[in-house]
Amino acid sequence: MKPAVYVKQKLMSFIVSDFRRAISRTRGRMQRGRQATVHYFHQIDDPYSYMANQKLTVLKERYTVNFITHTVSAPEARFQGDSSRFRDWSLTDAKSIAPFYGVELPQNFGEESLRKVGQTESGDRLRKQLGHYLSGAFYFEGEWYWGLDRLLHLERRLIDIGMSREPNSLCVPRPEAESATGAAAENVTLEYFPSLRSPYTAISFDRTIDLVERSGVKLKLRPVMPMMMRGVPAPRPKQMYIMTDAKREADYYGIPFGKIIDPFGEPVKRAFALFPYMEEIGRGVEYCSNYLRGAWAEGVDITTEAGLKSIVTRSGGDWEAAINRRDDWLSLLENNVKDMLDEGLWGVPSFRVSDTSTEAFSCWGQDRLWRVETEISRRANANPTVTN
Repeated sequence: MKPAVYVKQKLMSFIVSDFRRAISRTRGRMQRGRQATVHYFHQIDDPYSYMANQKLTVLKERYTVNFITHTVSAPEARFQGDSSRFRDWSLTDAKSIAPFYGVELPQNFGEESLRKVGQTESGDRLRKQLGHYLSGAFYFEGEWYWGLDRLLHLERRLIDIGMSREPNSLCVPRPEAESATGAAAENVTLEYFPSLRSPYTAISFDRTIDLVERSGVKLKLRPVMPMMMRGVPAPRPKQMYIMTDAKREADYYGIPFGKIIDPFGEPVKRAFALFPYMEEIGRGVEYCSNYLRGAWAEGVDITTEAGLKSIVTRSGGDWEAAINRRDDWLSLLENNVKDMLDEGLWGVPSFRVSDTSTEAFSCWGQDRLWRVETEISRRANANPTVTN
């Protein structure tokens, strides 16, 4: 292993370690005033904030901590990923998940809320000081929780330290999918857009394949180039949150994560170059699964030929046959990205569920896998496969 790779591995592994998280929480606790306080950062014209705000009352009633709301402005463009699509997608996604969380989002939300933006300077300053960038986010003693999706982590933490009046339940549990197990969903197609350099893909790839196998949905595996290699910005605070949040989600689902070899740049390009061959021999899924596990959980040095060879052979491929191919893998990935962007998506993993009778459903994020399963289940039940 090259020294630079070794140093980066140690740094990234430390960032996602339980030890670093414990240090962060301890520092946050040492800064506590008279009362433990959850800081909530609310953006008036943000749909995720609008939904999160509807849960504040029940949270205040349940937990013996102080809640303080800070009004903030929208994230800077460099934190939005694709700023041209950011707001439209936020509205679409929020409307898709709102009913499952028992909250409302007015149809005219995007127009009406823009007229109500107030003073945000102090809230923006505190958010930046505490190391974050998003709205609709909660901060408690060294740790951030963005949106309704992550409130279960905040609640579990408050329960663990004895600050819940009803410790046997959560106010805002994550929605359960309408199960697609045994749905015989052969008439439904799931297009899956993963990246090999994505911690969120790494912790959800095998869960996605499990959904495919349980439901019988037709899978189209459509890998895409990593966002930062497509020119999508990711400033340091965003990278830090993504890594630590991915670890938190991995722990929640019981998925190994943390021995990391970052394949950024040429290493991931070499890996993608072998994908057409692995897909042709029917081992594309296994290849992606093993690569992600090797890079993000097992510390396999996939920056070297030996490391990449071990992934190929473990996945059922022939190394010599793989490296002697000259497939146009770049055009394949670019076409996948184009179709993903056409759906208003830019992040990974992304999903598109379709059938022959209704408009396709698209979303992105490993934390929307429950929504994907629900969509597959509903479409399979609406158009059951006929067998003789």
